[in-house]
Amino acid sequence: MPHRIAMIERAARNSARRHVPMLAIAGDSAVGKTTLTKGLVQALGSENISSFCTDDYHRYDRIERKTLPFTPLHPDCNYLNIMEQHLQLLATGQPILKPIYDHHNGTLERPVLFEPKDFVVVEGLFPLWSKLSRACFDVTVFLDPPEDIRRNWKVQRDVAQRGYTKDQVLADLEKREPESSAFIRPQRANADIVMSFGRSHSNEGEDVPLSVSILLRPTIDHPAISDLLSTDTREAIHMKLMRDDDNKPVDVLHIHGHAPSSVANEIKEAIWGKLGIDQPLPASLGRISDEKRSEPLAIAQLYLLYHLIQASKS
Repeated sequence: MPHRIAMIERAARNSARRHVPMLAIAGDSAVGKTTLTKGLVQALGSENISSFCTDDYHRYDRIERKTLPFTPLHPDCNYLNIMEQHLQLLATGQPILKPIYDHHNGTLERPVLFEPKDFVVVEGLFPLWSKLSRACFDVTVFLDPPEDIRRNWKVQRDVAQRGYTKDQVLADLEKREPESSAFIRPQRANADIVMSFGRSHSNEGEDVPLSVSILLRPTIDHPAISDLLSTDTREAIHMKLMRDDDNKPVDVLHIHGHAPSSVANEIKEAIWGKLGIDQPLPASLGRISDEKRSEPLAIAQLYLLYHLIQASKS
């Protein structure tokens, strides 16, 4: 009835709403989305920032998918319309009843109440899938490592954490490739920032930490970091002008994996100081595992934290 619709709309307008700064981290399977996200959450504290994965919106469990003609990388394998609704609610500070997908068991679990904190990070395969979903975010990121590195990461992760054999993972990668090409990689064109972790040409040894190139599209305002670029920091960081996929010029920030830790620490402290947080630089930044750390990862995480905090001030 029309009067009931009007009452619902009026109640929605009068309800208390707030702008929640939201960051999207998209990319194919095993590109480092969860590792990047964990560092951000640990840096600001779980009481201040919440996160979740859009893979929770899978429509089918692992057993059901064996009989289907598509993989989780296909939109029809996910409840993307519900994901869009939930993102809209979170962006205005409202809670959602979020589904849960257990990656270890491949099962769909009982939904949980998810309430946005001061900041929200959303990572997964499809956060940049549609105009509606993209409109919910203040900053959007796409992770795009070289394919050989991604495949190696996926084999390591799925064998160690998800109970697959190496042959099963490689076969799954081949099965997913057409849908990855059709539905996941095209989201790269819609990201404000594209990050690519890989080996630099000057230092390609297996034991050398990966460098990262951060492509900065002019779709958002990026922090002025000219004061960080000098002859003293050239071993760790530099900026260059390149051509994007559409042949338009774009700035690319390159952070070297082989940089001395003293120089990397100087850069991290400088960026952390720009955030205006009256706390020491978090030790969690750059953590890959309990035994392994990455200075380029830490600097990349600080760059994203800067964007989130600036969004909260705007």
